[in-house]
Amino acid sequence: MNRTFLLFLLAILVAALLGLAVAEHAGYVLIAWKGFRYESSLWVFLALGAALWALLYGMRLLLGLMGASGRLVNPWSGRNRSRRVQLAAQRGLLELAAGRWAHALRLLRRAAEHSPQPLVAYLAAARAASELGEHATADQLLEQARLREPKAAVAVALAQAQLLMARGEDERAVATLQPVRDKHPRHPLALRLLQQLHLRLGNWAALGELLPDLRRQQLLKDGELDALELQARSALLARAAQSDERPLAALQQAWQQLPQAARQTPALVACYAEQLLRLGAGSEAEEVLRGALKSQFDARLAHLYGLAEGREPARQLASAEAWLKAHPEHPGLLLCLGRLALRNQLWGKARDYFEHSLRLERSAETYGELARLLTRLGEVERSNRLLQEGFGLLARELPALPQPGR
Repeated sequence: MNRTFLLFLLAILVAALLGLAVAEHAGYVLIAWKGFRYESSLWVFLALGAALWALLYGMRLLLGLMGASGRLVNPWSGRNRSRRVQLAAQRGLLELAAGRWAHALRLLRRAAEHSPQPLVAYLAAARAASELGEHATADQLLEQARLREPKAAVAVALAQAQLLMARGEDERAVATLQPVRDKHPRHPLALRLLQQLHLRLGNWAALGELLPDLRRQQLLKDGELDALELQARSALLARAAQSDERPLAALQQAWQQLPQAARQTPALVACYAEQLLRLGAGSEAEEVLRGALKSQFDARLAHLYGLAEGREPARQLASAEAWLKAHPEHPGLLLCLGRLALRNQLWGKARDYFEHSLRLERSAETYGELARLLTRLGEVERSNRLLQEGFGLLARELPALPQPGR
């Protein structure tokens, strides 16, 4: 308050002094040039000069405001147009996140058409169009993005593949991603999308080719990769075994084409052996299983070994009895030994193995084998009791349903 008052007094003092100066010394200014002549007092000349300077300054300020982005001053200026484009992009992305596809498409398309960097707006607009079911519009927007941003071809291809996957056009999605895979073989998102597509389409050979890169890039956990590899390799073997011409040869060829490490995996050995047994190649299955069990004991392989009919039943039984030394209380191996004893017509030994297996684990399969053997040996009453016990195990897996009374 005091400062304002002092400034006011100073302004009055300056005005008073200026008035005294004007009254005391009016001065004289004369400007003459050819036919032009101007005469006035000094103070009037100075006042006109100040007015002219103020006019020029005002015009300059007005021209600056005309080029500014203020909406009230010039809503059509370049800066304000850029601001409107940015605002449309922001609102469009918000509408997209909220699921209002039509509004998002309108705003994002407008932003993409006028933005100097339209990639994000084009990709988002394409997604909105795809959600609306306007697939032709989505493809057109992606093509425009590809034309305006040639360096972003990979990003556009990935976005297009995802939209194609969302609407179930998996084959087109694979074709879209393949050039990306060729130029950028380790691109993480391309690898993940191709893995999902090959899995959905059942392209097991192509999926098998992706597995090393997926493992190197650590795009999946080790357990998921192992399960995926097992699924792909097993499906390849099963498909080969279903070949119309020479299925056994096709299966053997598919097995030999697997990596050495894969052929030593117990789960894949079991899958191969099951297909061999299904095709009647029991002797080859026995050799494969015997070699795998020598390297690493596995319960599933032992179970299959009891089902395989080798060329030399005695040698097969001897091999299994050697494994029993390391696994004397393994019920599955004892069941396997009982079956091999039957192949060698050693009825008493088979009975002992089955009974020993049942003491360790109550299995419906073992009950059935022992009951069938006892029936042939004339012990029908005990065989019937065993069948009832085995059926009791199976009945536990049946759903609870109403039954008639006694």
